[in-house]
Amino acid sequence: MLQAYKNPMEDFEIDVKKSISDFMAGYSCETTPEAARKTTQFRALLEAGSEVYITSLPGAILSETVETALKLRNEGLVPVPHIAARSITDATMLNDLLDQLVSEAAVDEVLLIGGGLNSPIGDFSDTMQLLETGLFDRFNINRINVAGHPEGSPDISDEYILAALAWKNAFAERTGADMQIVTQFCFESAPIIAWDKAIQAAGNRLPIRIGLPGLATIKTLINYARSCGVGPSMRFLTRQARNLTKLLTVAEPDRLVAELAAYQSNTPSCGIVGAHMFPLGGLKRTAAWSNAVAQGRFELKNKGGFSVNAEIR
Repeated sequence: MLQAYKNPMEDFEIDVKKSISDFMAGYSCETTPEAARKTTQFRALLEAGSEVYITSLPGAILSETVETALKLRNEGLVPVPHIAARSITDATMLNDLLDQLVSEAAVDEVLLIGGGLNSPIGDFSDTMQLLETGLFDRFNINRINVAGHPEGSPDISDEYILAALAWKNAFAERTGADMQIVTQFCFESAPIIAWDKAIQAAGNRLPIRIGLPGLATIKTLINYARSCGVGPSMRFLTRQARNLTKLLTVAEPDRLVAELAAYQSNTPSCGIVGAHMFPLGGLKRTAAWSNAVAQGRFELKNKGGFSVNAEIR
């Protein structure tokens, strides 16, 4: 009996879609205290248990970070406040901040960053000094995220970044802290993949959550990229910006996600475990797109990438 013909690409397409959905499953995202005040209900946008990082910009009012963390916790989300080393005066200030975050918002996870200040306002100039205080252990904050820079940093040498990463790996092994790298956003997969391979070869064992740009106009993305010191992958945007009519086009990171998902699926040594979304064009639009992708509600394009329902725009 003849068997019905089956297109061999059908299984391939299913595998590709699954790898993309798996990559986006459990994605995390960011908010600022200002944006949080304007967001009526986070749970209308995000799944229960989603991790929402709370940014800390130079001059941030720390009580607003606590207030935002409490709002997120009350809505069934996981608040992950940024703690910027160069904005903390001393161990007493850090102790008081952690005490408030834990007692008022049950915070048990943080992201440690150096911060945007050129010079520290107090005793701390980097995240390693924060970790050495032992205060995170004292407050039972065992899940600690640290920053990653796939394209380097305009303020820190590559040698220092590698040395700091080695120190953090050793700290995690010595203390048992549950540590993870969360990176700055990029626009192309090649620099990310090259960076992942390089730091794995150098001994990194911390899992990596890759920062991705959320849905926004190309003009908005360029402005954010310049202010955040994004490196070579910015050429992806500038090539498109040569056509002025495209400046107000909403860009989606579909090709970037698809390429990273393929790399993750096909590379046993890959350190990337998922995505961290920067909602540069607003959380509502980015969350709707990310949810659709995580749930498999998209179609693959013939020339790479994929498309989701246009309603989210």
